[in-house]
Amino acid sequence: MNLRVGVRARLSDPLFLLCLTAGLLAFAVQSGELGSADTMHRLQTTHWLWTSQPQVFPEEYPEFGIHGRGGRIYSWYGIGQSLLMLPADVLASGVARLAVFSEYTDDPAVRSIFVSYLTNSLVNVLTALIAFRLLSQLRFGRTEAAAGVLALMFCTTHLHYTQNMMENNFIMLLTLTGFSFQYEWLRTGRKRALLIGSSALGMNLLTRLTTGLDLIAAGIFLLAVLWFERARGKLLWPRFVAYCKIAAPVYAFFLLVERLYNFYRFGSLTQTYIPIFAREQLAQDPTLPATFPWSTPFHEGVLGALFKPEKSIFLFDPLLPLAILLLALLWGRLRPEVRAYGATALLLLIGYISFYARYTYWSGDFAWGDRYVSTAVELVAMIAVPLLVRYRENLATVVWRGGIVLLGVSLIIQVASLAFWMPLEIYQIDTLGHPTYVIGLRFKNIAAFALGKMDAWGLNTEEMGQDQWDYVHITTWNFLPFLLRRAGVAPWWVVDVAFLVWGAALAALAATIWRLRNTLRV
Repeated sequence: MNLRVGVRARLSDPLFLLCLTAGLLAFAVQSGELGSADTMHRLQTTHWLWTSQPQVFPEEYPEFGIHGRGGRIYSWYGIGQSLLMLPADVLASGVARLAVFSEYTDDPAVRSIFVSYLTNSLVNVLTALIAFRLLSQLRFGRTEAAAGVLALMFCTTHLHYTQNMMENNFIMLLTLTGFSFQYEWLRTGRKRALLIGSSALGMNLLTRLTTGLDLIAAGIFLLAVLWFERARGKLLWPRFVAYCKIAAPVYAFFLLVERLYNFYRFGSLTQTYIPIFAREQLAQDPTLPATFPWSTPFHEGVLGALFKPEKSIFLFDPLLPLAILLLALLWGRLRPEVRAYGATALLLLIGYISFYARYTYWSGDFAWGDRYVSTAVELVAMIAVPLLVRYRENLATVVWRGGIVLLGVSLIIQVASLAFWMPLEIYQIDTLGHPTYVIGLRFKNIAAFALGKMDAWGLNTEEMGQDQWDYVHITTWNFLPFLLRRAGVAPWWVVDVAFLVWGAALAALAATIWRLRNTLRV
């Protein structure tokens, strides 16, 4: 009886239902692959942490890796995501050695299946939890905060990176945690909250060093809250000193860890891997510009991130322009903390665009959209739907209806991003040429594949077949059951079971969303 009451209570709790939705969503969209070569290399670093294997296998060089101390080849990535995957990798490696998998030749690999499912599901659930917490702290109501979390999960590029496990969603989780707990400290003075928030932001430094921008943004957010609340002079200084006493040592600790890891690999406490990377790349390809890898004209990187049809943040995240519009229209009505968050998130976005503008690979290279700035985009886009819902009565009908349309368009675009493995359009563009509207090409690919018209519509290009492993993976729907069937390695009964489990997960996801909707309407 008590168990039944407990279950009913859980199924009436919006936060529990949000977390369940996030977990089921992450489970349903997995392909069983890690999503990119970058993450595969980071997983190898994870394996290096607890086994005798190297960070980079000799045969991978020069395509990947650079020479470091002792002439050994090292990965150039930060260690943050590798640490995140460590528990799952230990478990997955044990599972892969079970007798039941002894005759399975791994495509997709058992290890990658378990790591992707466990890690992505965990990150997605924790992100839903902390995003709801932060939106509630910004004084959005229960329905508004839940709507914001759902929009983040389903209607931004966060959904794509839930399937394709790059660093983005982990960075997003850590940044949201930093903002939320540091804001709690600002309101309550609890040192433990500031310690947690600072540690999350410090962990970001181990993941990608440029997330120092997120660390700065968190401080600006707190300062902006006080500024918009008209705190000046003597009121600011004591807060600043109290903040630095806890945050500065935490940041210094994580920066020291990051620098020691860099020294272990490359023998320098002050430089990054970039000079070594540039030197080795120039030696392999003397035609590269002398300024490599900072060889893109600044204006080209900025305009490309904003307007290039292959990478535009407005096209890949339509909730971004909606959020900017609503912030502008409603600025005078917004509470100080919402103003502070909106202004800080926009400044962070500008900072990321500016920093990467001159980088040779400013667009993130093999990625859906501009992955280097996507987390900053999502931070802005996250408040679009809460603002739309809260201030509906204060908005013109055209703005409200336009917002709903953009929400629907965003959902369709993000779901489409899951349909195929993301290199598909990149291979096709080599034949189709630049510029290409990637999102439009993705919808064309979906229609052509569903109708069996890929050849007839000229979408099977020569470049797609140059790597046979890639060809298998980009010519099927990018979900585990379809990939298992396409690879043809797993027994037929395993494929059938995978389809049954996938269908059950989709049904459970739909039922949970419906339950959440009814709960929020009460």
